[in-house]
Amino acid sequence: MIKIRTEDKLHRVADAAKKAAFRNFGHAAASIRKDAMASIERSDAPSEPGEPPHTAGGLLPRSIAYAVDENGAVIGPRASVVGQAGAAHEHGETFHGDDFPQREFMGPALDRAIPRIGGEWKGSIGE
Repeated sequence: MIKIRTEDKLHRVADAAKKAAFRNFGHAAASIRKDAMASIERSDAPSEPGEPPHTAGGLLPRSIAYAVDENGAVIGPRASVVGQAGAAHEHGETFHGDDFPQREFMGPALDRAIPRIGGEWKGSIGE
């Protein structure tokens, strides 16, 4: 007679995947935040349309934050700090009665990060 004993350890794989996802989303979000902040130059003069916005006092780059959970990450300027100015620059909108031309900084930071993000997942769970 042959006896076989099996043990279900799928929950361990799922738990490892959740932990790796949280860690990797955090690294990716921090990288995108850093890139977006670095793209915003200090200057009293406005940037050219199509280029990342300039900042006179550094408030816009300092307002960029991120939050991570097991489902993903949210990255961008905090409205509690800069209001809708970040969105006005990113998408080209009206803000406080002024028309802002599109001066993306978050989208291009994400685009530059995409090739690196996949590499962060390699080897996250086991080998």
